Amino acid sequence: MNPITLCGPADIPTICEIINESASAYKGVIPADRWHEPYMSLAELQSEIAKGVTFYGYREDGRLVGVMGIQDIKDVTLIRHAYVRSNTRGKGVGGQLLAYLRELTERPILIGTWKAAVWAVRFYQKHGFVLLDDHEKNRVLKIYWTIPPRQVEESVVLADQRWVRATQR
Repeated sequence: MNPITLCGPADIPTICEIINESASAYKGVIPADRWHEPYMSLAELQSEIAKGVTFYGYREDGRLVGVMGIQDIKDVTLIRHAYVRSNTRGKGVGGQLLAYLRELTERPILIGTWKAAVWAVRFYQKHGFVLLDDHEKNRVLKIYWTIPPRQVEESVVLADQRWVRATQR
């Protein structure tokens, strides 16, 4: 049986719990003015889902241990809110979720994360994503995300090879 499943309404509280537990790694790493507790409230999570983020989860023994969202925006697919429980990290859960979500779309994939979260940047690079330069990052953040200017300053965007090929034409 595939450990990756589409998350449903009953999973929302657990998704929120995983995001907040895992995002604690950002505390003291991302700028203090970008950190808040909880990192994502239940209302914020529900708003993201209402805006079209679909979550998939990785289950171990029936227990949700990792989540990753996918969202089609205009002509691309965004990977959103990718988190694995701290005690499950380093076991391939994130990589399996990412590979699964990549199979769900033919569109170019973009991923935004905090530039200070070097472990996240390395993770995506290890899986074939390339870091966009600052000019391109700023351009695509304005097109595909709705985030405050301060978050734009502190973010990076990574792209898959479909994006790279499409933008080299």
